[in-house]
Amino acid sequence: MKTMKGPGIFLAQFAGDEAPFNSLSEIAGWAASLGYKGVQIPTWDGRLFDLEKAADSQDYCDEVAGICREAGVEITELSTHLQGQLVAVNPAYDAAFDGFAAPHVRGNPRARQEWATDQMHKAAKASRRLGLGASVSFPGALAWPYVYPWPQRPAGLVETAFAELARRWRPILDAYDEVGVDLCYEIHPGEDIFDGATFEMFLEAVGNHPRCCINYDPSHFVLQQLDYLAFIDIYHERIKAFHVKDAEFNPDGRQGVYSGYQSWVNRAARFRSLGDGQVDFAGIFSKLAAYDYDSWAVLEWECCLKHPEDGAAEGAPFIAGHIIRVTEKAFDDFAAGGADEAANRRMLGID
Repeated sequence: MKTMKGPGIFLAQFAGDEAPFNSLSEIAGWAASLGYKGVQIPTWDGRLFDLEKAADSQDYCDEVAGICREAGVEITELSTHLQGQLVAVNPAYDAAFDGFAAPHVRGNPRARQEWATDQMHKAAKASRRLGLGASVSFPGALAWPYVYPWPQRPAGLVETAFAELARRWRPILDAYDEVGVDLCYEIHPGEDIFDGATFEMFLEAVGNHPRCCINYDPSHFVLQQLDYLAFIDIYHERIKAFHVKDAEFNPDGRQGVYSGYQSWVNRAARFRSLGDGQVDFAGIFSKLAAYDYDSWAVLEWECCLKHPEDGAAEGAPFIAGHIIRVTEKAFDDFAAGGADEAANRRMLGID
């Protein structure tokens, strides 16, 4: 068995315009001071990382890795969540998602998609230069506006959406395969891949591509009432990244899974800081250990109540305390009888 790495922290929710959150060296040092051993870098945030330069320059990537090492952390993965989202956008969301794109492609869906695709290819090259084995992203969505079938969806609508989603992503997956990097999609409501069934649909559409993997985040499964432990049993071979995030679901007589358009504080389904929600992390870490997950456990902090710096400070020891250093021997080895095949046959009455 293998021991997973961690704790790591996703920097996206903490980056800002003031120190220590406005440069890679300072935010990495801040993370290390809290006990984190790895940082997951958002590739769209120029205060921390230059994706264009990283795709083309080994010297720059060596410099970035060196900054992190000097601070006391490693790079866990590169994140392309915002760019991946823009690979597939239903027109209903054009205005909402335009802000994720570079200014020169806003208002032009085709140019925006081409830019996003190019960004994904650049992230593959940068991941290779940094010596990383996985990258995390979103798949985007074409069919999401039709998730609840009223009026009834036209026959073939979903199949057409997934065929097109696969057509856009297959060349990107091939690019990641060429550099030996797994592309781990975060399974998330709002994306066309939001549960196990939709992941299977996408996986089939991309021909069971070996680089089509999962960034496992149990919080999104709590919010839609999916069995997140059974999910690991089913899909553990494809889980290559892990966002450690907590959530809670408290339905009442007024709202349930959809939470009635309420603010995050007033929702029945809401994100919480680690240990404040309902996720069974002991069960999750145990299952991942049993299935030999040996990549990173990365905090993604989102909470409707707690200050992010408090959530980050509490997150490192929480994750460290849940990582299981797997055993190299059986607990009952002391009682081993040293039997051989002949003895086994005698014990069974065969001879």
